[in-house]
Amino acid sequence: MAKPEFFPVILAGGRGTRFWPLSRKAFAKQLLPLNSSQSMIQETAARLLPLTAAENFWIITNEYLRPPIMRQLKQLPRKQIVAEPMGRNTAPAIGLAAFILHRRNPKAVLGLFPSDQVIAREKQFRKDLQTGIKIAAAGDNIVVMGVNPTRAETGYGYIETGAAYAGSVMRVRRFCEKPKEEVAKEFVKAGNFYWNSGMFLWSAETLVKALRTNLPNTAAQLEKIAAAWGTQKFEATLRKLYPLCDDKSVDYGILEPRSKAGEEGSNIFCVPAEWGWNDLGSWAAHFEHRMAQDKKKQNVIAADGEFIVEAKGNYIHAPGKFVAAIGVENLVVVDSGDALLITTIQRSQEVGRVVKFLDAQKNSKLV
Repeated sequence: MAKPEFFPVILAGGRGTRFWPLSRKAFAKQLLPLNSSQSMIQETAARLLPLTAAENFWIITNEYLRPPIMRQLKQLPRKQIVAEPMGRNTAPAIGLAAFILHRRNPKAVLGLFPSDQVIAREKQFRKDLQTGIKIAAAGDNIVVMGVNPTRAETGYGYIETGAAYAGSVMRVRRFCEKPKEEVAKEFVKAGNFYWNSGMFLWSAETLVKALRTNLPNTAAQLEKIAAAWGTQKFEATLRKLYPLCDDKSVDYGILEPRSKAGEEGSNIFCVPAEWGWNDLGSWAAHFEHRMAQDKKKQNVIAADGEFIVEAKGNYIHAPGKFVAAIGVENLVVVDSGDALLITTIQRSQEVGRVVKFLDAQKNSKLV
């Protein structure tokens, strides 16, 4: 069997509201260097580049983020960094690339990748991806990359697996929504549940077929948009028809309906993985990630000098400033120059409330 063409599709349209005040509409979380000197989206592209050519990459983003993404990813084709005229969730976003690529090569394998995740063991990640690509290319199959849970996390969706398929790969029984803590503990104890990483693999033909079956209205719009690809009518067609697509995620729009056919009939497979995965979903998650990199740390501080007395468990971001922390614990303090966030590690998931407030106030300067 010939090696399948592989096309990574990186979804980069989110606002990253839980990383306010650093993450803004025009410079969101995926453009920030939260894990290294590279931004999150630069890391995402770099870890995938060994698997395929730069001209095979697609980025689906929005009009605000397209210019800075083009500046950060100069090696990728500009025309394949596509700005959605309106956010319509993940199913139309990946579906747009699928319909365009289907016209060229129905057997091409597409991978859906969030733009803002951390992968510590990248060689193992690519090895597992290659396993998934082969399965996706072998028929009407969908592959989800599942992460071995390390705790009873309530902020992630879960995948329940069934019978073994090949090697460590298993068939998928069902997808589970974010559970309550007691249910999450049962999932982890059972041993056959994995975190849903949000990374999926399928051929263009498989995805187009699934969209036509489960989201026929969306499929009809995407087919017309794809027909205009490469012509002067593309941008106008995209602006006119894309907002008519269903606002559906891949999980709700495609995977859950398909999984109802049962683990033998759905042809959905889970590649379980241990890569040192983290989706850095909040300031608290970022704090924990940075603390894990250096077990001796008591605080994570980005500043131009510091004075710390009996302070621990704090995340303080104030570059260019001297920071003094005395007798405080479990605080998140983020200074962006024009805004200051002060909260606790425990309540950092609620930062999105600030963005909703500022949106309601039409304070475009701070969002």
